[in-house]
Amino acid sequence: MTDLREPSSDSGSDPSAGPYERLGVSPDASFDEVQAARQARLDEAGDDPIARSRVEAAYDAVLMDRLKERQQGRVSTAARSASAREQLAPPPPRPSLPALPKVALPRVATPALTAPTLAMAEGNDRWLALGGYGALLGLLLLVPTAPAELLLALGTGLCVVVLQRRRRRFLAAVGWGFGLLSAGLLLGGLLASAVAASLPLGLPLTALQVQSLPALLLLLLGALLVA
Repeated sequence: MTDLREPSSDSGSDPSAGPYERLGVSPDASFDEVQAARQARLDEAGDDPIARSRVEAAYDAVLMDRLKERQQGRVSTAARSASAREQLAPPPPRPSLPALPKVALPRVATPALTAPTLAMAEGNDRWLALGGYGALLGLLLLVPTAPAELLLALGTGLCVVVLQRRRRRFLAAVGWGFGLLSAGLLLGGLLASAVAASLPLGLPLTALQVQSLPALLLLLLGALLVA
């Protein structure tokens, strides 16, 4: 451990004493300790020019000695002791970061896709389907000016209502209604093209009626059988 030593009464006047002895410091003293020792020796010398010059000479000699050590690539004793103190000192604790809050994502229940069972509708559901689609088919076949688009929209809605009453699942009923409508229109388009190509004249129905007929029939079967 480096400490400032009080020089002996004759150290400042002994020209043969080394610079460290004249300043009253050890060779492993730090630069701040050397500076403090120089100022303390100057205060002790007072106005004596000879004593003050010896203190300055000792201070310069210490600095030159340190400079030579650095130029020769050697580590000074003070630097070694400082490095040793740093190794013995425990490293500063690292600041702990606050933990991020955990966000629980809501679970979305996916509906299970199961194949429907086929069963004939009973009671009011059966009569609702038969009566409703009977009226729609009658309008389509007997009234050429009836808007086929409106009849198909009513047929799709009726299918959704009946399936909702039977299955108690609105989204599934909507899916079946539009699925049957799409399949019926596709089938009706193929049927209309085939009929127009084979029998272009004398048809009792228009092409739009022929295309809409399979869609209404498929919607009727879906309302009666899908359970």
